[in-house]
Amino acid sequence: MKKARIGTHLLTTVATTLALVVGCTSSPQTPDPGSTAGSLRVSAPFAAQTTDFAFDLLKQVSAQDGRETNSFVSPLSLHMALGMLLNGAKGQTATEIQKTLKLDAQTLAEANQTYTNLLENLPGVDPKVKLTLANSVWYRQGFAVETSFEDVLRKSFKAEVTALDFASPTAKDRINTWASNQTNGKIQKVIEEVKPDHVMFLLNALYFKGDWKTEFKTEQTVEMPFRLASGATKNVNMMRLNTGLRRVFRPTYTAFELPYANGNFAMTVLLPAENSSADALINSLNGAAWTALQKDMTEGTIDIGMPRFTLNYEIQLNNILSKMGMPTAFSNAADLSGIRREGGLKTDFVKQNTFIAVDEKGTEAAAVTSIGIVVTSMPASYHCDRPFVFVIHEKTSGTVLFTGKIANPQTNG
Repeated sequence: MKKARIGTHLLTTVATTLALVVGCTSSPQTPDPGSTAGSLRVSAPFAAQTTDFAFDLLKQVSAQDGRETNSFVSPLSLHMALGMLLNGAKGQTATEIQKTLKLDAQTLAEANQTYTNLLENLPGVDPKVKLTLANSVWYRQGFAVETSFEDVLRKSFKAEVTALDFASPTAKDRINTWASNQTNGKIQKVIEEVKPDHVMFLLNALYFKGDWKTEFKTEQTVEMPFRLASGATKNVNMMRLNTGLRRVFRPTYTAFELPYANGNFAMTVLLPAENSSADALINSLNGAAWTALQKDMTEGTIDIGMPRFTLNYEIQLNNILSKMGMPTAFSNAADLSGIRREGGLKTDFVKQNTFIAVDEKGTEAAAVTSIGIVVTSMPASYHCDRPFVFVIHEKTSGTVLFTGKIANPQTNG
């Protein structure tokens, strides 16, 4: 009997945030008549290339975070949010975003159709799992949005599109409330402030809650040491399970699959060999390696020890996405004329907030990707909110009539 003790390094890849960009990980043992799995259609090019995107993202995030920091991102949420941005981009900006998303083999219309299919069918693949996937767009009241852009957001991305008074102190609260509602309260704040040059926010929210097909027994959870990347150890609540699962053994790692509910969704856990590391394992992963891993898995009885854990995570993705191939979107050279015909817009930030909780019963996970759009040139702002000097003069003759300094404004004479 093989034992998988996760007491060294832990690398978890949650199917809802990674593999499900390309579809379900395995067929359910007992198909549910209410399932939409049969309607879920993802083309082979989209599947292969977006899986590469998922692992490229993980490599960049892990490298930025460092070997002793937890990382948890949703490539599906990010891909869909950037897909909305792509529909508003033109020229070099669009080309870079498309290549970063690994959509070279797809037309924009084909990609949009896949997004629509995911939005319509992914949530119902397993009726025993709760999954929601939603988009929203918030733009400054009075800002002229291209009708074609708004139409594709509503039609292809099923997005809620709302004009909002960005000057109102409650504007960010409206957006954050939407994010909280879409993630069952797990992610409550994604917009910290609405700046004067912000004109639009694009948001994607993903929420997942599923019970294990075979639950861990709480009474078998014991305190055990977990060895950190630094070599130090800490005690964790180690869940225990002895059951038949799909697994694969490689010289550099062991992997096993923990299915949820009917088996359409799964968490695949990859445990590096004792002489390796989670970072080295991440660097070896790509779409082809992931496909081979899934193909080579076979059923067998194994003994698992896995820590119970909860993680709240936030990451700014500007630098990472620039390294992945789309720097122009963040520069003054950005062409987002698909959003506003006269252009003059750029991406201010791309950020992702995530949450995951893993226990004996199952997994709850959420992600919100937010993209802020700003104008590249704002009218100069002069607020006399500190001591100032003034001169009253006649311009033809140059005669100065009055000069003054206001250090403490008074209104009572």
